[in-house]
Amino acid sequence: MLRLRAFRPSGDKIVKIQVHPTHPWLVTADDSDHVSVWNWEHRQVIYELKAGGVDERRLVGVKLEKLAEGESEPRGKPTEAIRGGSVKQVSFYDDDVRFWQHWRNRSAVVEGPSAISQNSPAFNSPTPSTRGRHFLVICCENKAIFLDLVTMRGRDVPKQELDNKSLLCMEFLSRSAAGDIPLVAFGASDGVIRVLSMITWKLVRRYTGGHKGSISCLMTFMASSGEALLVSGASDGLLIIWSADHIHDSRELVPKLSLKAHDGGVGAVELSRVMGSGPQLITIGADKTLAIWDTISFKELRRIKPVPKLACHSVASWCHPRAPNLDILTCVKDSHIWAIEHPTYSALTRPLCELSSLVPPQVLTTTKKLRVYCMVAHPLQPHLVATGTNIGVILCELDARSLPAVAPLPSPSGSREHSAVYIVERELKLLNFQLSNTANPSLGSTGSISETGRPRVESTEPLVVKQTRKHISTPAPHDSYSILSVSSSGKYVSIVWPDIPSFAVYKASDWSVVDSGTGRLFAWDNCRDRYALLETALAPRMPVILKGGSSKKAKEAQAAAAAAAAAAASAASSATVQVRIILDDGTSHVLTRSIDGRNEPVIGLHGGALLGVAYRTSRRITPLAAAAISTQSMPLSGFGSSSFATTEDLKQAGAEAAPQNFQLYSWETFQSVSGLLSQPEWSAWDQTVEYCAFAYQQYIVISSLRPQYRYLGDVAIPAATGAVWHRRQLFVATPTTIECVFVDAGIAPIDLETRRRKEEMKAKEAQSRALGEHGELALITVESSEVAINERVSLRPPMLQVVRLASFQHAPSIPPFITLPKQSKIDGEDAINQKETEERKASEVAVAGGGVSVAVTRFPHEQKRPVGPLVIVGVRDGVLWLIDRYMCAHALALSHPGIRCRCLAAYGDAVSAVKWASRLGREHHDDLAQFMLGMGYATEALHLPGISKRLEFDLAMQSNDLKRALQCLLTMSNSRDVGQENATTDITEILNLTAAKQENLVDAVQGIVKFAKEFMDLIDAADATGQSDVAREALKRLAAAGSVKGALHGQVLRGVALRLANHGELTRLSGLVNNLITAGHGREAAFAAAVLGDNALMEKAWQDTGMLAEAVLHAHAHGRPTLRSLVQSWNEMLQKELEHKRTVKTDAAAAFLASLEDPKLTTLGEAPKKPPIEILPPGMASLSAPPLTIKKPGSGPPPLSLNQSQPTKPLLLEAPSTTTPTPSVATGEQQSNSVSTSDTPSSSAAPKDGTEAPPHEIPESPTELREGSQIPKQADSSVTPAGTEVPQTLKDVTETSHTLKAGIDTPQPTAEAPVSFPSSTEPAAL
Repeated sequence: MLRLRAFRPSGDKIVKIQVHPTHPWLVTADDSDHVSVWNWEHRQVIYELKAGGVDERRLVGVKLEKLAEGESEPRGKPTEAIRGGSVKQVSFYDDDVRFWQHWRNRSAVVEGPSAISQNSPAFNSPTPSTRGRHFLVICCENKAIFLDLVTMRGRDVPKQELDNKSLLCMEFLSRSAAGDIPLVAFGASDGVIRVLSMITWKLVRRYTGGHKGSISCLMTFMASSGEALLVSGASDGLLIIWSADHIHDSRELVPKLSLKAHDGGVGAVELSRVMGSGPQLITIGADKTLAIWDTISFKELRRIKPVPKLACHSVASWCHPRAPNLDILTCVKDSHIWAIEHPTYSALTRPLCELSSLVPPQVLTTTKKLRVYCMVAHPLQPHLVATGTNIGVILCELDARSLPAVAPLPSPSGSREHSAVYIVERELKLLNFQLSNTANPSLGSTGSISETGRPRVESTEPLVVKQTRKHISTPAPHDSYSILSVSSSGKYVSIVWPDIPSFAVYKASDWSVVDSGTGRLFAWDNCRDRYALLETALAPRMPVILKGGSSKKAKEAQAAAAAAAAAAASAASSATVQVRIILDDGTSHVLTRSIDGRNEPVIGLHGGALLGVAYRTSRRITPLAAAAISTQSMPLSGFGSSSFATTEDLKQAGAEAAPQNFQLYSWETFQSVSGLLSQPEWSAWDQTVEYCAFAYQQYIVISSLRPQYRYLGDVAIPAATGAVWHRRQLFVATPTTIECVFVDAGIAPIDLETRRRKEEMKAKEAQSRALGEHGELALITVESSEVAINERVSLRPPMLQVVRLASFQHAPSIPPFITLPKQSKIDGEDAINQKETEERKASEVAVAGGGVSVAVTRFPHEQKRPVGPLVIVGVRDGVLWLIDRYMCAHALALSHPGIRCRCLAAYGDAVSAVKWASRLGREHHDDLAQFMLGMGYATEALHLPGISKRLEFDLAMQSNDLKRALQCLLTMSNSRDVGQENATTDITEILNLTAAKQENLVDAVQGIVKFAKEFMDLIDAADATGQSDVAREALKRLAAAGSVKGALHGQVLRGVALRLANHGELTRLSGLVNNLITAGHGREAAFAAAVLGDNALMEKAWQDTGMLAEAVLHAHAHGRPTLRSLVQSWNEMLQKELEHKRTVKTDAAAAFLASLEDPKLTTLGEAPKKPPIEILPPGMASLSAPPLTIKKPGSGPPPLSLNQSQPTKPLLLEAPSTTTPTPSVATGEQQSNSVSTSDTPSSSAAPKDGTEAPPHEIPESPTELREGSQIPKQADSSVTPAGTEVPQTLKDVTETSHTLKAGIDTPQPTAEAPVSFPSSTEPAAL
């Protein structure tokens, strides 16, 4: 419950302390008059100042500023050089302080039973007056220091300007009237209150005739009539009430009422808000008493002595749901914070906490005891209490996660009145609330413009709520901290008192008790009226340590407390989780006595679609480990039918830091459905069981549950206290803000698979149903021409968008440049800024056609969050309802079009969202369209009138509206007139065009090039959905741009050629071939020419891009007359690559693969020295030798087939022959290898010295040598599969060619089947 939030050690006693309401700032003053401003969230000092004496830094700074402005040394003594004296009070002042001071006074009065509490006008916030400045005000005896924390410039007001009286205390006066200037009242040593203007820095009025002693405290509050009052306490013991409403009256004011409060003087005064009654004043005095006063009759209600023999020096009103009976905090010079229970009734004082147990032990020495000298409770976050001690500043946090004891009930359909049940002081009560019938400006229902010139949808004032409280006859058995929850049907309400421990389940219709018992943990099922509870044996209650007991009694109390703790521990270890269900007749039935889980004690239950049980782990959890728990993703493995095995790495990553102590169970089978997880602080499940949220210290992890568990992401919302789902909206409350998370799971592959399975199941069911009705005749299908429309379902990532709805702070404003000494410049700036503000207000009214006011901001200004811990009721009547600790309902408007459109889209009503978008400025339509696209409403987002063309194209593609996507592309690329039949890009006609048309054509081509990828995507989408007309129109533009030389490059040209060929656009394809050739895409150009059927163009494409091997094979396969010239060009290119290096052994397959690579052109210096190489297609005679004569078959050994290669490289130059070789072929080849013919020298007689072959001989096979292709000498000879030795030098190649010729000229034996060449018309196999 209690923990140390921040600690700042100090060597001096901290005697004054104050906290800023919205920023994490603490200002303290020690007994040496050193003032420091500390950021307790980031643990850093913002500013330090020696206020009591003369601060040399400020003095030097002021002198430098005046010298920089050209001013001479002042004649008199500067005010910064005046010694301040002892610091009496420190405080912050800015727009936030002013607003929340006014809010506190107003809300305290609203609790009263007078007429102002109910149908009152809306609360009007004070007009911002400090213009973004944050003042630190220090009240010293001799002067008041006003320091701006933004510009770090200050203003000193010496006591000489305030009638030369010592200043002892101060209070800020403000009203909500327009044009109000900030005033500060100083209580002086002569009993007079003097009011200073913070604009003119002049004395404006005095309060006299009241006190006869020095004034010690000042405070403003509001009377039940709405009048602003000022109360002062002084050393004469009097408490005097003054009127603070006379803003412009400069005369001296006399007191309204004088009360004798304390003997010896009044120490401090505080305002207390009381639930269901008017505000009360709390005073402490030197007589060691605490008095409580009624602000309506101003009578004393109660006087007590909180701590005997010690006087209270600080008092604070307190209202925390964890301690519902404690209303006042006070402290004396010991180490405790004391709390007063029911101050007007029992007034029992108990220690709230022992501060010495919170601070680090090394800070406390054995001789130094902790003493508290001042205390302040945070005005907006009651769980934070700051104390100033003799060892430093201690900021403690008291259970920030506890929520008010209230539970909203479901509203009847059609009813505008909503209700919630809450418990206070052993009484069940019903809170009924609804929006007031008066026009709420923030609802935006009329859409008109208010008198101030601002659209009503822009209003940031809170909505007017009408609420009543009713008493329920059924009493509550306990008055301690309680937790309320409602079943899924809303018929039953459970109340758990964890400190007792006890629970009770009530029927909401008649408030009868359905079930009760001893239990401290309780959780409802999200789908049925079923609940789980941790039933424990009743442990003895821990005794309360009363104030001022003797040491013997204290020891006895400690022993009893230890015994109670041991009993509670044993009871907790023996506790089991039971599951019960409420039957239709209203009786509870036990489903299971215990869930078969783990042996560790249960420390938490989480309800929802699954039952979550948290166990106590054996090892200690450090704060660092707790932070690591919140940063990891949720490894929810094995949920439902899925096997989410990828979370094992997440488990291993978090195993060292976070304990896995949380198990999910099924409500039906009571079996675990997941592995061990990290325990969340709370969980929220969607009513439709589609989404769930697990909250950790720094993050909220959001997951999708259907069709299987899927982790969507986490949002960085730290310290969240609770949340409520509303379809795809998660409304989250934190101690300082209200956030809305818009969630969409997107489309994952598992969704498509699930959809396909469902469709298959439906088809099977329909088939079985038809089979049952019509018999086997239903299985007969008649083929008919069905028009299949292929719907493209694209995957969509999950979307999480966080919008802040409310916070404590004002909208940030930019402070002007301030020159405090020059008063005229200040006034001029005020006038200028006021004029700018009016102009800005006027410009915010953007009226659409029809007189509808249009919001000019993307999101509304942050509304004011109600103070303290909140329970989120949910969205009803178009507003978000909240209930605070005082059981007051608050409504946050969701009417701003930026929010309303998103809420409607998340709820599933995208059509209404588009209608509401007419009230949103068109510059924000792109942002809204992106949101709707993420939510899966691309088609509806297309109807937003203000979206850009680029986004409109994306939306049209997502929604398969390809015609609209085409129109967007034509507009963006400025190519509407390009590619038509009458338009051309022929160079002669381009030159004849006018300059304007030429410029338009150039812009169009540039636009098409810029959006080429989008054009290609559009063509593919159109092809996939059968919209050929759209694809053809897009192809026209791309072909027109492609026909311009150099416009399109690389893959785009290739893609255009393929798509033109696919669509049969032969005319445009022919214009594209030359550009493909220029770009070096020989294959694509040849493919395009092949589609056109132009063999000459194919050869030109290959020849111009250096792909001569393909050109030779093509010409050979088709018997082209250009074969000889192509072979010559190919061999010349190969010859250019041959250099004087060691030759390497190669084969036909490797040489052909090398021919597919880009040729490297080398120097031609040594080319004449080498005889040319001849690589010929099969069956082609040598280019230089005389033509060969082929003799009749049967007269010689069989030839060596040129299409045989090594078995490890099966790549062929030709298609394999249809003739199947017999084993006799190999025999004949072996004979041809052993018998040498007369006209062909044997390969063994070939020279081995590397002499080059004559140019007229044929190499072994048609080949193209690889890079640096030489044939090196080998000591050994390789044998081909046919038994032929592979020649080792270039001369060996020529000798082998003679052998081949001899084989061709020699007739074959008739007994052996010849191996013939493939037909010349058969293309080569690549």
